Amino acid sequence: MIKRIDEMLKLWAQDLHSPLPENTGGPSGGNMIAMLMECKGELVRGTRGSRVLLDESVDIELIVKKHLPPRLALVVWEHYCNHESFLSQKLLHCACSSRTYYMRLHDAHEFIQGMLMGKAA
Repeated sequence: MIKRIDEMLKLWAQDLHSPLPENTGGPSGGNMIAMLMECKGELVRGTRGSRVLLDESVDIELIVKKHLPPRLALVVWEHYCNHESFLSQKLLHCACSSRTYYMRLHDAHEFIQGMLMGKAA
């Protein structure tokens, strides 16, 4: 795994895809459109003290949902967004061994890094 991408993906999942505890009155519940509406489209830092800027979270969201090959996207969703399941359940859902799971996760990191660097270039 690529440490910087791993950190970004953890923060992305926390900012946009982790459920808020009940009765906290948190902003938008992680919905990107609602978050943009609340801040009137202005670039703001992540709502939960994130070190990933909102635009980076949006870029990662777009890459994972639209550009990442489906088998890699599934592993990313399972690894970073599914906190309810055990690793054995994640492996079963992804239909692969643990070796394949982590190889796909590494491939996803490389793909995301390439897409983010391509955007910066």
